[in-house]
Amino acid sequence: MLDIPCVIFAGGQSRRMGEDKALLPFGGFETLTQFQLDKLSPHFKDVYISCKDKNKFDFKANFIEDNPLYQNSSPLIALVSVFEYLRCEKIAVLSVDTPFFTHTHFKKLLAHDDDKSAITVAKSSSGTQPLCAIYTKKALPLMRTLITEKRYKMRELFEKEETVIIDFNDEEIFSNLNFQEDYQKALQRNNNG
Repeated sequence: MLDIPCVIFAGGQSRRMGEDKALLPFGGFETLTQFQLDKLSPHFKDVYISCKDKNKFDFKANFIEDNPLYQNSSPLIALVSVFEYLRCEKIAVLSVDTPFFTHTHFKKLLAHDDDKSAITVAKSSSGTQPLCAIYTKKALPLMRTLITEKRYKMRELFEKEETVIIDFNDEEIFSNLNFQEDYQKALQRNNNG
């Protein structure tokens, strides 16, 4: 059991998918969000779902809605809202549309996490994966500043905060479901085990 909360980020706009990917059926569950929740819950002390509006979900879970003071849609806004709600030191973060990243991969991130760093983030051959990461509240002041200045790029946060970047060789675990084609491939991969 990993002794930090895990937060599934399910508040994206899903423009490229054409429908809300958090609500797509997956892995025998009515929604991808429920699949992720079921997969992660046995391995973390608490699992939460970060979203803009919890009313889009018709199941019970621990939801954290984005603070309405922040009008835009950004992972930074979700991160600040989560830290303001939980008031904890550290969280594990996973995008809802990354179904093949598991608690084992989080263990690898946590093994490299240290007291000096504010962020420990996974990196694949295609680049850093901001929503496969461990964040600490040390990064909260800079996150708030970036939001105030309307600078929402996660790259800037990594450049200015003490960030540990951990390489993963398996690109497949970061497969994002951005387009319908990605979703169909992921369904097939999940069914094939």
